[in-house]
Amino acid sequence: MTQGGYANSSGGTLEKAVIGVLLSKGFQLVSFRKWQVSPERYGQELLLRNVPYETIYKHAGHSEFLLVSQKYGMRVRIECKWQQSSGSVDEKFPYLYLNAVEAMPEDDIIIIVDGGGYKKGALDWLKDAAREKRYMAKAEKTIRVMSLAEFLTWANTTFR
Repeated sequence: MTQGGYANSSGGTLEKAVIGVLLSKGFQLVSFRKWQVSPERYGQELLLRNVPYETIYKHAGHSEFLLVSQKYGMRVRIECKWQQSSGSVDEKFPYLYLNAVEAMPEDDIIIIVDGGGYKKGALDWLKDAAREKRYMAKAEKTIRVMSLAEFLTWANTTFR
């Protein structure tokens, strides 16, 4: 398997973990495209997959998930980034962050980063930028950066 293929496989494992957690909390997994065509066919507690947005470069981008809950009154975009060995995911953190700030329409965004293979300082930069709300014109926007374990804790606390 190529390094890129391995990275995609590992990233898929992170996504499957997120899906498993949220399905156990009562959310229904639906592709965004299917939901968009006929939202009335689905419930109100949804985990939408492969959710589009227009990037800061005006290109088509997508996030892994959009969590939509009528019960909890939330719309949370979820980005998953796994890097187990050296690679380029961490070099994309500033681009990801600026997309979250400027291009993603939701006011609540979770970026799950795990694997431990990112460069020293990269994850700290991303967490600091989100905490300090760097480059944000919209103060009410919340961007949270967390590990898979922190996401599990968040889900367990939020969806009791």
